[in-house]
Amino acid sequence: MSRQAGAVLPRRAPREGGDVESFHAWLRLAAAMALGAIGGVGMWSMVVVLPAVQAEFGVARAGAALPYTLVALGLVVGGVLMGRLADRFGIRVPVVLGTLSLGLGYIAVSLAGSLTSFAVAYGVLIGLLGTSAMFGPLIADVSHWFDRRRGLAVALCASGNYLAGAIWPPVLQHFVATAGWRPTHLGVGLFCLATMLPLALIALRRPVPAPAARGEAAREPPPAGRRGEAPAEIRPDTLQGLLMLAGVSCCVAMSMPQVHIVAYCVDLGYGAARGAEMLALMLAFGVVSRLASGWIMDRIGGAATLLLGATLQAAALALFLPFDGLVSLYVISALFGLFQGGIVPSYAMIARTLFPAREAGTRIGLVMAATLAGMALGGWLSGAIFDATGSYAAAIVNGLLWNLVTIAIAAWLVVRRLGRRPAFA
Repeated sequence: MSRQAGAVLPRRAPREGGDVESFHAWLRLAAAMALGAIGGVGMWSMVVVLPAVQAEFGVARAGAALPYTLVALGLVVGGVLMGRLADRFGIRVPVVLGTLSLGLGYIAVSLAGSLTSFAVAYGVLIGLLGTSAMFGPLIADVSHWFDRRRGLAVALCASGNYLAGAIWPPVLQHFVATAGWRPTHLGVGLFCLATMLPLALIALRRPVPAPAARGEAAREPPPAGRRGEAPAEIRPDTLQGLLMLAGVSCCVAMSMPQVHIVAYCVDLGYGAARGAEMLALMLAFGVVSRLASGWIMDRIGGAATLLLGATLQAAALALFLPFDGLVSLYVISALFGLFQGGIVPSYAMIARTLFPAREAGTRIGLVMAATLAGMALGGWLSGAIFDATGSYAAAIVNGLLWNLVTIAIAAWLVVRRLGRRPAFA
């Protein structure tokens, strides 16, 4: 029989999953990595220009380090703020706000007439409102666009700040030495505006797929703590607190070699240049680790990956105690980077599975803020222990003790999962 003339053909049902793991999803991931690598400049620029700023304003080293402290505090608070904005209005709002703040912040710094105005611009515009939008919120957004390869996607996105650490310091150092720190800051601000705004407005223009379109409605974990749902004895905020405690603890341990490896090499007589090479090696292997951890997470889950990473990090950190030869330090630095790089992405994977998708920005933002707070606390604490003891041995032991907290929490999560508690990663 022939079709009746003018008959309307039924529309083909949309492909299950919609945009999930589509070309646009991968394009969005690439944009998020680029935004993280460019916007991550706020985590590293103050470290590079600190000596020049100290000479410019004629202040003590502690005073010159104040902007870095304000940036660290801004990243902790801003990560949560930007995560909430992403949950409420979508990712473009915090990213565009962060881009504008970064651009204006670096321009304002280039014109600063005093250390106070310099520090405020760094802390508020670059830290609180700028770089904070380029880490946790982007990771949370990317997690919505992948299902089977979510672990890999989250790990790739989280590599953005490590790429920033590998790329920006030598670039900044070159321009500070040849043009001065003020023109360098002005150039960074203009570069951020010129590159990041198009990425945010074009690549991030579409909202995240709805849970039903992603096929996640049936898999979405029920809010823990509601009557009749396992595990009824654990409240969501308690679970969030445990993840944040684990994040602080692992990063207190992580910060010891990352923050102090250069000073450690100077104390051993190897020189600052050798220590900088070890730090670069550590970060480079950290990128490799994050990529590998994504593949692992897609197969064993976030909690098991966290347990594996935290255990291996402890093993690598312990190697700094018996070995302090130049070659051995290069090897241990590479191992440390290779073992610890996958820890932070695993938190995003756990939070994304543990809590409802609509809360991803806030929940992941809180955990990422905790990891940054752990880095800040651990860097200071290791220095204080060194001042008190005259050796980094006690600081390494301190890091190992904090690391045990993370291992215990991760092991608990894995046991709950093996016990088939549905609210866990």
